[in-house]
Amino acid sequence: MQETRLDIARIRAARRVIDPVFLDTPLYRCEALEPSLGCAVSIKLETANPVRSFKARGTEVVASLLADHGPRAVVCASAGNLGQALAWSGRGRGLDVTVVASRCAPAAKLDRIRALDAGLELVDGDFEMARERAAAVARYDGIRLVEDSLDIETCEGAATIGLELVDTVPSFDTVLIALGGGALATGVGHVVKALAPEVEVICVQPLGAPAMTHSWRRRSVVTTDSTDTIADGVAGRRPIPAVLNDLLLVADDAVLVEEASIIAGMRMLLDHAGLVVEPSAALGIAAILEDRDRFAGRHVVTIVCGSNVDVDAYRRWVDAPLSQGP
Repeated sequence: MQETRLDIARIRAARRVIDPVFLDTPLYRCEALEPSLGCAVSIKLETANPVRSFKARGTEVVASLLADHGPRAVVCASAGNLGQALAWSGRGRGLDVTVVASRCAPAAKLDRIRALDAGLELVDGDFEMARERAAAVARYDGIRLVEDSLDIETCEGAATIGLELVDTVPSFDTVLIALGGGALATGVGHVVKALAPEVEVICVQPLGAPAMTHSWRRRSVVTTDSTDTIADGVAGRRPIPAVLNDLLLVADDAVLVEEASIIAGMRMLLDHAGLVVEPSAALGIAAILEDRDRFAGRHVVTIVCGSNVDVDAYRRWVDAPLSQGP
Protein backbone atom coordinates (compact mmCIF):
# COMPACT_ATOMS: atom_id res chain seq x y z
CA MET A 1 0.00 0.00 0.00
CA GLN A 2 1.20 3.52 -0.80
CA GLU A 3 1.94 5.62 2.24
CA THR A 4 -0.73 7.73 3.90
CA ARG A 5 -0.03 10.21 6.69
CA LEU A 6 -0.87 7.47 9.20
CA ASP A 7 1.53 5.02 10.82
CA ILE A 8 0.71 1.60 12.28
CA ALA A 9 3.31 1.92 15.05
CA ARG A 10 1.82 5.23 16.20
CA ILE A 11 -1.68 3.76 16.02
CA ARG A 12 -0.61 0.90 18.29
CA ALA A 13 0.99 3.43 20.63
CA ALA A 14 -2.25 5.43 20.67
CA ARG A 15 -3.99 2.56 22.44
CA ARG A 16 -1.67 3.12 25.41
CA VAL A 17 -2.85 6.70 26.00
CA ILE A 18 -6.56 6.26 25.27
CA ASP A 19 -8.68 5.69 28.36
CA PRO A 20 -9.65 1.99 28.35
CA VAL A 21 -13.33 2.97 28.59
CA PHE A 22 -13.16 3.82 24.88
CA LEU A 23 -11.26 0.71 23.77
CA ASP A 24 -12.26 -2.83 22.83
CA THR A 25 -15.85 -1.84 22.15
CA PRO A 26 -18.45 -4.53 21.45
CA LEU A 27 -18.23 -6.31 18.11
CA TYR A 28 -20.92 -8.88 17.48
CA ARG A 29 -22.93 -10.62 14.82
CA CYS A 30 -26.47 -9.21 14.71
CA GLU A 31 -28.47 -12.05 13.21
CA ALA A 32 -31.78 -10.26 13.74
CA LEU A 33 -30.83 -7.75 11.01
CA GLU A 34 -29.85 -10.33 8.47
CA PRO A 35 -33.19 -11.55 7.03
CA SER A 36 -34.03 -8.00 5.97
CA LEU A 37 -30.55 -7.22 4.64
CA GLY A 38 -29.64 -10.48 2.95
CA CYS A 39 -26.11 -10.71 4.28
CA ALA A 40 -24.22 -11.48 7.47
CA VAL A 41 -23.96 -8.31 9.55
CA SER A 42 -21.66 -7.55 12.46
CA ILE A 43 -21.88 -4.36 14.47
CA LYS A 44 -18.91 -2.49 15.90
CA LEU A 45 -20.57 -0.46 18.64
CA GLU A 46 -18.84 2.87 19.33
CA THR A 47 -21.63 4.38 21.44
CA ALA A 48 -21.21 2.55 24.78
CA ASN A 49 -18.87 5.10 26.33
CA PRO A 50 -19.08 8.43 28.22
CA VAL A 51 -19.39 10.58 25.08
CA ARG A 52 -21.47 8.12 23.04
CA SER A 53 -19.29 8.27 19.93
CA PHE A 54 -15.94 7.14 18.56
CA LYS A 55 -14.49 10.65 18.66
CA ALA A 56 -12.83 10.33 22.07
CA ARG A 57 -10.36 7.82 20.67
CA GLY A 58 -8.83 10.73 18.78
CA THR A 59 -9.24 13.44 21.40
CA GLU A 60 -7.61 11.21 24.00
CA VAL A 61 -4.48 11.14 21.84
CA VAL A 62 -4.62 14.90 21.22
CA ALA A 63 -5.20 15.76 24.88
CA SER A 64 -2.48 13.42 26.07
CA LEU A 65 0.09 15.10 23.83
CA LEU A 66 -1.03 18.59 24.83
CA ALA A 67 -0.99 17.75 28.52
CA ASP A 68 2.62 16.60 28.20
CA HIS A 69 4.05 19.13 25.77
CA GLY A 70 1.55 21.63 24.42
CA PRO A 71 -0.53 24.67 25.33
CA ARG A 72 -3.16 24.24 28.03
CA ALA A 73 -5.88 26.02 26.03
CA VAL A 74 -7.44 24.53 22.91
CA VAL A 75 -10.30 25.31 20.56
CA CYS A 76 -12.12 23.17 18.03
CA ALA A 77 -15.06 23.38 15.69
CA SER A 78 -17.60 20.65 16.09
CA ALA A 79 -20.94 19.42 14.84
CA GLY A 80 -21.32 18.15 18.40
CA ASN A 81 -19.51 14.86 18.92
CA LEU A 82 -15.91 16.07 18.63
CA GLY A 83 -16.68 18.91 21.03
CA GLN A 84 -18.02 16.52 23.63
CA ALA A 85 -15.05 14.23 23.22
CA LEU A 86 -12.46 17.01 23.45
CA ALA A 87 -14.24 18.46 26.48
CA TRP A 88 -14.17 15.05 28.19
CA SER A 89 -10.52 14.37 27.34
CA GLY A 90 -9.42 17.91 28.19
CA ARG A 91 -11.25 18.05 31.52
CA GLY A 92 -9.39 15.00 32.74
CA ARG A 93 -6.04 16.52 31.82
CA GLY A 94 -6.53 20.08 32.97
CA LEU A 95 -6.97 21.65 29.54
CA ASP A 96 -9.08 24.74 28.89
CA VAL A 97 -11.36 23.70 26.04
CA THR A 98 -13.48 25.97 23.84
CA VAL A 99 -15.86 24.50 21.29
CA VAL A 100 -17.32 26.47 18.37
CA ALA A 101 -20.54 25.05 16.95
CA SER A 102 -23.47 26.03 14.81
CA ARG A 103 -26.61 27.27 16.52
CA CYS A 104 -28.36 24.65 14.41
CA ALA A 105 -26.47 21.75 16.01
CA PRO A 106 -28.65 19.34 17.99
CA ALA A 107 -29.45 20.81 21.40
CA ALA A 108 -28.58 17.53 23.12
CA LYS A 109 -25.02 17.73 21.82
CA LEU A 110 -24.62 21.38 22.83
CA ASP A 111 -26.00 20.74 26.30
CA ARG A 112 -23.55 17.91 26.83
CA ILE A 113 -20.60 20.08 25.78
CA ARG A 114 -21.61 22.64 28.42
CA ALA A 115 -22.05 19.90 31.02
CA LEU A 116 -18.47 18.78 30.43
CA ASP A 117 -17.20 22.25 31.47
CA ALA A 118 -16.09 23.41 28.03
CA GLY A 119 -16.62 26.92 26.78
CA LEU A 120 -19.17 26.97 23.96
CA GLU A 121 -19.42 29.63 21.26
CA LEU A 122 -22.29 29.41 18.80
CA VAL A 123 -22.22 30.82 15.29
CA ASP A 124 -24.89 31.47 12.72
CA GLY A 125 -24.45 29.16 9.76
CA ASP A 126 -23.22 25.61 9.36
CA PHE A 127 -20.20 23.57 10.43
CA GLU A 128 -17.91 25.23 7.89
CA MET A 129 -18.67 28.60 9.46
CA ALA A 130 -17.79 27.11 12.83
CA ARG A 131 -14.47 25.92 11.39
CA GLU A 132 -13.65 29.42 10.22
CA ARG A 133 -14.53 30.92 13.59
CA ALA A 134 -12.51 28.33 15.52
CA ALA A 135 -9.47 29.10 13.38
CA ALA A 136 -9.94 32.80 14.05
CA VAL A 137 -10.20 32.21 17.81
CA ALA A 138 -6.99 30.18 17.72
CA ARG A 139 -5.17 32.97 15.89
CA TYR A 140 -6.48 35.82 18.00
CA ASP A 141 -6.04 34.10 21.36
CA GLY A 142 -2.83 32.29 20.49
CA ILE A 143 -4.20 28.87 21.47
CA ARG A 144 -4.06 25.46 19.87
CA LEU A 145 -6.58 24.69 17.13
CA VAL A 146 -7.67 21.06 17.06
CA GLU A 147 -8.96 20.29 13.59
CA ASP A 148 -10.70 16.96 13.18
CA SER A 149 -9.30 14.79 10.38
CA LEU A 150 -6.48 17.24 9.58
CA ASP A 151 -4.79 16.61 12.92
CA ILE A 152 -3.31 13.17 12.43
CA GLU A 153 -3.99 12.24 16.05
CA THR A 154 -7.74 12.29 15.40
CA CYS A 155 -7.28 9.85 12.52
CA GLU A 156 -4.87 7.57 14.35
CA GLY A 157 -7.09 7.50 17.42
CA ALA A 158 -10.01 6.42 15.23
CA ALA A 159 -7.69 3.91 13.56
CA THR A 160 -7.50 1.92 16.80
CA ILE A 161 -10.99 0.68 15.84
CA GLY A 162 -9.33 -0.90 12.83
CA LEU A 163 -6.86 -2.76 15.03
CA GLU A 164 -9.76 -4.25 16.96
CA LEU A 165 -11.55 -5.21 13.75
CA VAL A 166 -8.68 -7.04 12.10
CA ASP A 167 -8.08 -9.11 15.24
CA THR A 168 -11.62 -10.49 15.13
CA VAL A 169 -12.57 -14.07 14.41
CA PRO A 170 -14.36 -15.05 12.25
CA SER A 171 -13.09 -12.64 9.67
CA PHE A 172 -15.29 -10.35 7.57
CA ASP A 173 -14.94 -9.27 3.97
CA THR A 174 -16.46 -5.76 3.91
CA VAL A 175 -16.43 -2.79 6.28
CA LEU A 176 -18.89 0.08 5.91
CA ILE A 177 -17.69 3.39 7.33
CA ALA A 178 -19.54 6.69 7.73
CA LEU A 179 -17.75 9.38 5.75
CA GLY A 180 -17.69 12.99 6.90
CA GLY A 181 -14.42 14.83 7.44
CA GLY A 182 -12.59 11.56 6.97
CA ALA A 183 -10.89 10.73 10.29
CA LEU A 184 -12.86 7.53 10.81
CA ALA A 185 -12.66 6.41 7.20
CA THR A 186 -8.96 7.10 6.72
CA GLY A 187 -8.04 5.74 10.14
CA VAL A 188 -9.92 2.46 9.92
CA GLY A 189 -9.22 2.19 6.21
CA HIS A 190 -5.48 2.54 6.73
CA VAL A 191 -5.33 -0.28 9.26
CA VAL A 192 -7.58 -2.58 7.27
CA LYS A 193 -5.63 -2.10 4.05
CA ALA A 194 -2.31 -2.53 5.86
CA LEU A 195 -3.24 -5.63 7.88
CA ALA A 196 -6.21 -7.19 6.04
CA PRO A 197 -5.94 -5.92 2.45
CA GLU A 198 -8.49 -8.43 1.14
CA VAL A 199 -11.27 -6.63 3.05
CA GLU A 200 -13.25 -4.13 0.98
CA VAL A 201 -13.43 -0.64 2.54
CA ILE A 202 -16.61 1.17 1.55
CA CYS A 203 -17.32 4.71 2.73
CA VAL A 204 -20.90 5.95 2.98
CA GLN A 205 -22.15 9.53 2.86
CA PRO A 206 -25.58 11.16 2.56
CA LEU A 207 -26.70 12.26 -0.87
CA GLY A 208 -27.41 15.64 0.72
CA ALA A 209 -23.80 16.10 1.89
CA PRO A 210 -21.70 14.58 -0.91
CA ALA A 211 -18.54 16.71 -0.99
CA MET A 212 -16.02 14.09 0.15
CA THR A 213 -17.56 11.36 -1.99
CA HIS A 214 -17.51 13.57 -5.08
CA SER A 215 -13.92 14.46 -4.23
CA TRP A 216 -12.96 10.79 -3.91
CA ARG A 217 -14.57 10.00 -7.25
CA ARG A 218 -12.88 12.89 -9.05
CA ARG A 219 -9.59 12.50 -7.16
CA SER A 220 -9.54 16.20 -6.37
CA VAL A 221 -11.28 18.43 -3.85
CA VAL A 222 -14.89 19.22 -4.67
CA THR A 223 -16.76 21.69 -2.45
CA THR A 224 -20.48 22.30 -2.20
CA ASP A 225 -22.41 25.44 -1.39
CA SER A 226 -24.74 23.81 1.12
CA THR A 227 -25.82 20.53 2.69
CA ASP A 228 -29.26 19.04 3.17
CA THR A 229 -29.26 15.99 5.44
CA ILE A 230 -30.38 14.88 8.88
CA ALA A 231 -26.92 13.33 9.34
CA ASP A 232 -25.40 16.45 10.87
CA GLY A 233 -22.25 14.63 11.98
CA VAL A 234 -21.07 14.13 8.40
CA ALA A 235 -22.42 17.30 6.81
CA GLY A 236 -19.22 18.99 5.69
CA ARG A 237 -18.88 21.07 2.53
CA ARG A 238 -15.12 21.58 2.16
CA PRO A 239 -12.92 18.48 2.19
CA ILE A 240 -9.37 18.83 3.49
CA PRO A 241 -6.87 18.03 0.70
CA ALA A 242 -4.49 16.02 2.90
CA VAL A 243 -7.36 13.91 4.21
CA LEU A 244 -8.67 13.29 0.70
CA ASN A 245 -5.20 12.13 -0.34
CA ASP A 246 -5.26 9.54 2.45
CA LEU A 247 -8.79 8.46 1.57
CA LEU A 248 -7.82 7.89 -2.06
CA LEU A 249 -5.25 5.35 -0.88
CA VAL A 250 -7.44 3.33 1.48
CA ALA A 251 -11.05 3.44 0.25
CA ASP A 252 -12.22 0.92 -2.33
CA ASP A 253 -15.48 2.75 -2.90
CA ALA A 254 -17.55 5.71 -1.71
CA VAL A 255 -21.31 5.64 -2.05
CA LEU A 256 -24.15 8.08 -1.46
CA VAL A 257 -27.43 7.15 0.21
CA GLU A 258 -30.80 8.84 0.40
CA GLU A 259 -32.40 10.28 3.53
CA ALA A 260 -35.20 7.71 3.48
CA SER A 261 -32.61 4.94 3.62
CA ILE A 262 -30.86 6.57 6.59
CA ILE A 263 -34.16 6.76 8.47
CA ALA A 264 -34.97 3.17 7.57
CA GLY A 265 -31.55 2.15 8.86
CA MET A 266 -32.13 3.95 12.15
CA ARG A 267 -35.48 2.22 12.50
CA MET A 268 -33.95 -1.19 11.78
CA LEU A 269 -31.20 -0.68 14.34
CA LEU A 270 -33.86 0.19 16.89
CA ASP A 271 -36.27 -2.62 16.01
CA HIS A 272 -33.77 -5.43 15.42
CA ALA A 273 -30.72 -4.46 17.46
CA GLY A 274 -32.22 -2.37 20.27
CA LEU A 275 -29.94 0.54 19.38
CA VAL A 276 -30.84 4.22 19.42
CA VAL A 277 -28.41 5.84 16.99
CA GLU A 278 -27.87 9.17 15.32
CA PRO A 279 -28.30 9.34 11.54
CA SER A 280 -24.58 9.10 10.76
CA ALA A 281 -24.42 5.77 12.57
CA ALA A 282 -27.07 4.27 10.28
CA LEU A 283 -25.24 5.03 7.04
CA GLY A 284 -23.82 1.52 6.74
CA ILE A 285 -27.24 -0.10 7.05
CA ALA A 286 -28.59 2.44 4.55
CA ALA A 287 -25.94 1.40 2.04
CA ILE A 288 -26.96 -2.25 2.29
CA LEU A 289 -30.64 -1.35 1.96
CA GLU A 290 -29.97 0.52 -1.27
CA ASP A 291 -27.90 -2.25 -2.88
CA ARG A 292 -28.80 -5.61 -1.37
CA ASP A 293 -27.48 -7.52 -4.39
CA ARG A 294 -24.01 -6.08 -3.92
CA PHE A 295 -23.75 -7.36 -0.36
CA ALA A 296 -25.61 -10.66 -0.74
CA GLY A 297 -23.61 -13.53 0.74
CA ARG A 298 -21.00 -11.28 2.32
CA HIS A 299 -20.05 -10.78 5.95
CA VAL A 300 -20.28 -7.03 6.49
CA VAL A 301 -19.13 -5.00 9.48
CA THR A 302 -20.80 -1.64 10.01
CA ILE A 303 -19.39 0.83 12.51
CA VAL A 304 -22.16 2.32 14.64
CA CYS A 305 -20.30 5.53 15.31
CA GLY A 306 -22.57 7.70 17.50
CA SER A 307 -25.80 7.94 19.46
CA ASN A 308 -26.00 11.62 20.35
CA VAL A 309 -29.38 12.33 18.86
CA ASP A 310 -32.09 14.87 19.58
CA VAL A 311 -34.86 12.80 21.16
CA ASP A 312 -37.75 14.71 19.61
CA ALA A 313 -36.24 14.56 16.14
CA TYR A 314 -35.43 10.89 16.57
CA ARG A 315 -39.03 10.10 17.47
CA ARG A 316 -40.25 11.95 14.39
CA TRP A 317 -37.90 10.00 12.16
CA VAL A 318 -38.49 6.51 13.49
CA ASP A 319 -42.24 7.01 13.87
CA ALA A 320 -42.60 8.17 10.26
CA PRO A 321 -44.71 5.88 8.02
CA LEU A 322 -42.78 2.88 6.77
CA SER A 323 -43.61 3.86 3.20
CA GLN A 324 -41.02 6.65 3.49
CA GLY A 325 -38.22 4.09 3.72
CA PRO A 326 -36.83 1.76 1.01
